[in-house]
Amino acid sequence: MGLGRGKEEYKLAATSDGKDKKGKKGKNEKDMDELKKEVDLDDHKLTLDELHRKYGTDLSRGLSNARAKEILERDGPNALTPPPTTPEWVKFCKQLFGGFSMLLWIGAILCFLAFGIQAASEEEPVKDNLYLGVVLSAVVIITGCFSYYQEAKSSKIMDSFKNLVPQQALVLRDGEKKSINAEEVVVGDLVEVKGGDRIPADLRIISAHGCKVDNSSLTGESEPQTRTPDFSNDNPLETRNIVFFSTNCVEGTARGVVINTGDRTVMGRIATLASSLEGGKTPIAVEIEHFIHIITGVAVFLGVSFFILSLILGYGWLEAVIFLIGIIVANVPEGLLATVTVCLTLTAKRMAKKNCLVKNLEAVETLGSTSTICSDKTGTLTQNRMTVAHMWFDNQIHEADTTENQSGTSFDRSSPTWAALARIAGLCNRAVFLAEQSNVPILKRDVAGDASEAALLKCIELCCGSVGGMRDKYFKVSEIPFNSTNKYQLSIHKNTTPGETKHLLVMKGAPERILDRCSTIMLQGKEQPLDDELKDAFQNAYVELGGLGERVLGFCHFNMPDDQFPEGFAFDTEEVNFPTENLCFIGLMSMIDPPRAAVPDAVGKCRSAGIKVIMVTGDHPITAKAIAKGVGIISEGNETVEDIAARLNVPVSEVNPRDAKACVVHGGELKDMTSEQLDDILKHHTEIVFARTSPQQKLIIVEGCQRQGAIVAVTGDGVNDSPALKKADIGVAMGIAGSDVSKQAADMILLDDNFASIVTGVEEGRLIFDNLKKSIAYTLTSNIPEISPFPPLHHRQHPSAPGNRHHPLY
Repeated sequence: MGLGRGKEEYKLAATSDGKDKKGKKGKNEKDMDELKKEVDLDDHKLTLDELHRKYGTDLSRGLSNARAKEILERDGPNALTPPPTTPEWVKFCKQLFGGFSMLLWIGAILCFLAFGIQAASEEEPVKDNLYLGVVLSAVVIITGCFSYYQEAKSSKIMDSFKNLVPQQALVLRDGEKKSINAEEVVVGDLVEVKGGDRIPADLRIISAHGCKVDNSSLTGESEPQTRTPDFSNDNPLETRNIVFFSTNCVEGTARGVVINTGDRTVMGRIATLASSLEGGKTPIAVEIEHFIHIITGVAVFLGVSFFILSLILGYGWLEAVIFLIGIIVANVPEGLLATVTVCLTLTAKRMAKKNCLVKNLEAVETLGSTSTICSDKTGTLTQNRMTVAHMWFDNQIHEADTTENQSGTSFDRSSPTWAALARIAGLCNRAVFLAEQSNVPILKRDVAGDASEAALLKCIELCCGSVGGMRDKYFKVSEIPFNSTNKYQLSIHKNTTPGETKHLLVMKGAPERILDRCSTIMLQGKEQPLDDELKDAFQNAYVELGGLGERVLGFCHFNMPDDQFPEGFAFDTEEVNFPTENLCFIGLMSMIDPPRAAVPDAVGKCRSAGIKVIMVTGDHPITAKAIAKGVGIISEGNETVEDIAARLNVPVSEVNPRDAKACVVHGGELKDMTSEQLDDILKHHTEIVFARTSPQQKLIIVEGCQRQGAIVAVTGDGVNDSPALKKADIGVAMGIAGSDVSKQAADMILLDDNFASIVTGVEEGRLIFDNLKKSIAYTLTSNIPEISPFPPLHHRQHPSAPGNRHHPLY
């Protein structure tokens, strides 16, 4: 998944828009070809002996200090090369000599030229042209300094995002463990990682214990991925025995050999791909360029016409030239540059107050002309924290509160079944709050552990008080951690509750697996046999919650008889010596990463403003579709092809795709599509969700929208979003959850990570467009009266000019 489809997709992304008109390879395509070649790693296929021979690493003692030093000198530090930055003086010059400023400079030079001609031909030249030249130059310099200062301020804020704390890595060298700065890690180093660590380089795993990594910044998958020393896939990006630079280890421990550092890591290559993509011109830049051409054309035409006319009327050529220059300069709308800059700056300031940081002033207007927004799901449309959404116990579904501050309604907690369910959720759970957070609100506390377990922990802490206290009361004797074969997690606790047995077994896991192990069910606190009717009720609840895109877990417990399991009994989790069948089923709990409160309203505003919102996510299609419906990206009553097929009870192939307004496209299907098929989907469906997409596919989707002539805004936070952010007309990154690479590639940063802030940006952008139109109209109308009196005014000072009454023409 994710990056894992690697090779074919790089090809796809490259061919979709990589060739320029002459059929040669464009720069982007070459970069992708490079990337394609480099991803052909084979370290995941090597045995440990071959690995030792290739890197010369002792797999128990690590490299020697001397060898590590040599390699560090050869390969350089383990850090990404920062994208090439433009020197400050170049940025300043761009503000002074870019686009419109050039027109004013030409005007100023012409004024000085006219004054020079007058000074040479007259004894007491009039200094009007000199003053005008000085004023024009001053206007350009002052507005240039102003724009430069604005953008420099934004880039300073950008610099403050950089990680200030140098990252540490635990390596084995000469058999000793030492903590070193991650930049000093070299190829061949033996590195140890544990839950909570950031992976310091691409590692080939040689041993692991319950290790899971969060690859969401690489693939957009919110579920942690298991890592083991076993080779599981030919594709290096999908195999389980490689972990990638800058992803996070969420639980367990692992030891691995460094196989790539710095720019050669997979993450480094995506960052390079992003920095090598060329951003196009902003719509306002294109419009201003077009406008300059028109103004210049009109000015030169009028100037030349009057020049020829004055020669015909019998002027001297020097006077005619001054006349020509005067007309051209009068046509230059000198106020326009200042107007545009001030408009953009004021809007950028207003947006900064509303949590939108604009890195490039012209991006403000681009956002206003946006016609399509491709939004990431996790963290942008949703809160980026798993939250308990529903429970099913006592044969009915109860709704939990998923608002951001969880201040809403609460369900009925009086039933003893709920007490039993809460107890299992708190005990059969390895997530813990990090230390020293007692004064932090429960929902904002940092948790060490899996996202789903963190959701259960916060839910129980909110509803039932301290989970830590509960765990102290029920001391854990033994446990079997969750694994993908059993699909359950089990723990045994000492039970001090009066009237219950001395040991309590609690279990949670995939609902169907848990139900298979149960023979009774608890209703209103009493155990009853699990009959077919109750099994059907369970099935209906499971399907309903699963259809909402929620992650459902089943919970059961078992009071272990005291005669078989007396105090001090040695529980063996390898050769299981206790019952794991005929347990008592308690209920279900389902979790989802809920939409942010302000998003449905924001999506509605986008739609009424004529902007198409497309969801692009690495997550599962069912979850993606549910969230899309929740936030209104798929509006009520609109069906996908699958929905129509289900309603009419016919195969999907018989439904005409044109009948469905909404559409959910899986990354696997996208991989095999031609650009024409993609264009067809983008053209004929108004509401689209792309699920299970990889970084390259995000790029293809953006290019597809641009082929339709859309101005595309892309939002995202992961490294995997950065190529698409760079390719889009305007890239919007997340300030809190966003990775450094994505912030670097974007034009705008949402400081509060909230999709609704984009709508603010669009409103401001459209407003500025209106204001600019009015300002330009005003500036141009002021030019007409400026040109009209030109001949008499200009020539009143010349005794030989036709404006003088003593001239022979009068």
